[in-house]
Amino acid sequence: MRNYHFEEHHILLRDQVRRMVERHVAPIASEIDENNRFPQELVEIFGDMGLLQLWVPQEYGGPGGDLTSVCLVKEEIAKVSESAALLAANNSFGLILPILNFGSEEQKRHYLGLSAKGRTLTAVAITESGTGSDVSSMKTRAHRDGESWVINGAKIYITFGSVAHFVLVFARTSEGKGANGISAFLVDTKSKGFSHGPEDRKMGIRGVPNVPIYLDDVRVPAENMIGPEGQAFKTCMRILDLNRPTVGATAVGLAQGAIDQATAFARQRIQFGRPIAEFQGIQFMLADMQMQTEAARCLLYDCTRMADRQDWDGFSAKASMVKCFASDTAMKVTTDAVQVFGGAGYMRDFPVERYMRDAKINQIFEGTNQIQRLVIARHMLHG
Repeated sequence: MRNYHFEEHHILLRDQVRRMVERHVAPIASEIDENNRFPQELVEIFGDMGLLQLWVPQEYGGPGGDLTSVCLVKEEIAKVSESAALLAANNSFGLILPILNFGSEEQKRHYLGLSAKGRTLTAVAITESGTGSDVSSMKTRAHRDGESWVINGAKIYITFGSVAHFVLVFARTSEGKGANGISAFLVDTKSKGFSHGPEDRKMGIRGVPNVPIYLDDVRVPAENMIGPEGQAFKTCMRILDLNRPTVGATAVGLAQGAIDQATAFARQRIQFGRPIAEFQGIQFMLADMQMQTEAARCLLYDCTRMADRQDWDGFSAKASMVKCFASDTAMKVTTDAVQVFGGAGYMRDFPVERYMRDAKINQIFEGTNQIQRLVIARHMLHG
C-alpha cells in the first residue's frame, strides 16, 4: 500500500498495529467467530497501545490521534477480523467525540481523562423497534425531575451494549417536528433500572455483542446531558460524519484481506494441471477486486485528510461517499473472493466466507447505504 499523504507518525502507527495484529489478532480471529466470543483480552492490548482511546487529545492524557490514524488502525485490524476492528476506537462515537465537540470543560476533564486510561468501553443507543432511519418516531422519553433526568424506553441492536461502561442514549425530551426535541444522555450502565436482554443472533461480526437495552426509570444527573437540550440529533450529525469514514476503513481492510486470501489460494490451487492464477478469468476477477479496493482506499484517505485539515466544506457528503462506496466494494470483493475459492470458499475452513458474512453489516449500520445516497444527492442538488 502506498503511503498517500501519511505523515511519519501515521506510518509508524500502521506498522506497529500490523505487527500487533499478526501476533495477537490473527491467531484468534476464526475462534472469535466460531465461538461468538467477545475477545476481552484485546481490550487490554488495544488500551495499552492507545487504540481504544485513540481520539483523546494529549491535553487530556490521550494519544491525540486524528481521523487518518483511526482509519489506518481499523483498516489494518479488519484485514484479519472485522470484529476486532470494531473494538478499536470503540469509545469514539459513544463518548470521546460527543464530549470533545459538545461537552463542557468539566465533562471533558472527567470523561476524556477516564477514557485515556484505555479500559473504557461504550455503546450508542439510537435504534428502536420500528425506529431505524426514521429517528423522528423515537419512543424513548426523558423527563426532568429536579437535578436529574428520568429515562424510560427500549433500544435494539446495541453494539457492545452488554459490555459497555457507558451508553450514549438518545431520548425525546420534548415534542418537536422531525428530530427536534431529541436529547442525548451519557448513561452509566451500572445505573438502577438499566438492563440488557440476550445477545442477538447475527449473520456476521460474531464476537461483537449486540443486545437490546431497557431503561426503566433510569435517573441520570442533569450534567450528563451532552450538548443542548432537544438538539442532540442535529449536533451529533458531525459525529456521524466523522464516524462514517471509519466504517469505510473497516470495509477497505476487509476487502484487502479477502483479496490477499484469494490471491494466495489462486497461486496454489491446481486445476487442469496448473495454478488457477494462470487462467485469465481468475486474473480478471483479482484485478477488478484490487482496482475497486484501491479506489475505495483513495477516497477514504482523501476524506480523512479533509477532516484532519479541518476542511469541512462538503465533508459530510464525502464521508457518506466513503462509507457507501467502500462498503459496497467490500460486499462485492468478498463475494468474488468466495467465488475464486470455489466450493472451498463456501466452507468455514477458510476465512473468506467469514469476510463475506461480515461485509454485509457495513452497508447497513451508521446509516444504510440508501441514506448515504440521499445525503450525497442532496449535497449535489442543494449544496
